[in-house]
Amino acid sequence: MDATRLIVLRHGETAWNVDTRIQGHLDIPLNERGRWQAARTAQALIDEPVRAVYASDLSRAHETAQAVARAFDLPVTTHLGLRERNFGTFQGRTFAEIEAELPEQAMRWRKRDPLFAPEGGESLIEFRRRVTDAAHDIAARHPGELVVMVGHGGVLDVLYRAATRQELQAPRTWELGNAAINRLLWTPDGLTLVGWADAAHLNDESLDEFST
Repeated sequence: MDATRLIVLRHGETAWNVDTRIQGHLDIPLNERGRWQAARTAQALIDEPVRAVYASDLSRAHETAQAVARAFDLPVTTHLGLRERNFGTFQGRTFAEIEAELPEQAMRWRKRDPLFAPEGGESLIEFRRRVTDAAHDIAARHPGELVVMVGHGGVLDVLYRAATRQELQAPRTWELGNAAINRLLWTPDGLTLVGWADAAHLNDESLDEFST
């Protein structure tokens, strides 16, 4: 099977990104800057041979994907596997609030305990399986083509780790900037990193929170 080229994007900025408030599965829209970022990313990709655009169903990712898809006269295909991690009771709280109100859970989260799941949420192991299955499913539909996938910070973190063969608990040393362009190559054997965190199309650095 021919390799599939993937451009993976984190959605544009939201008000909750600015507030460092956990979004998870909550449907928070792009703010004005986020919509600008989405438009700039679409312009940056205009000369690429994009054949399909996929996105999380959450509006911050879907609206970002729509900006890209319009540039190629393509539809956006929704894939639930590209949703952000479900953070359960953490959702709606800031990082500081979680550490103050739920210190033991916050510690397990900060240490990236693969088995820890906030009440009502997903563990990292469950989340990784969902995201990598989604990437495999999407890429396998488009052998030899270039596909754009728009998701969330946590989704991109999982894909980077998969492409670089890093464990879930490895410290993060890579950026997850809003609307930065990231490139992967997929074959049935897995993902390979091609390029990461290209933000040259943005005038200044996007916010990069621990996770959204």
